[in-house]
Amino acid sequence: MEQFFESGRIVDAILALIVLQFAGLAWLRRRHGIGPSPRELLPTLAAGSALLLALRAALVAAHWTWVAVWLALALVAHLADIHRRWPRD
Repeated sequence: MEQFFESGRIVDAILALIVLQFAGLAWLRRRHGIGPSPRELLPTLAAGSALLLALRAALVAAHWTWVAVWLALALVAHLADIHRRWPRD
């Protein structure tokens, strides 16, 4: 189990689950018309995925700039999500 974490594979597994979740929700929306649209989900999932990739970079001892890049991308996706959700008058 230790190797699973140290190698960053735990993050790979979580990212795979995120992709499956996105696909399942998109299918439900297309098939039954229920649930959030993929466009609504994308910024939220992108922000979380970028944070996970920053974690993976840290776990595998990647250069600090990779951690910074993933964190910056998470911030951009998070700001896009906030902008999308902000109430308009």
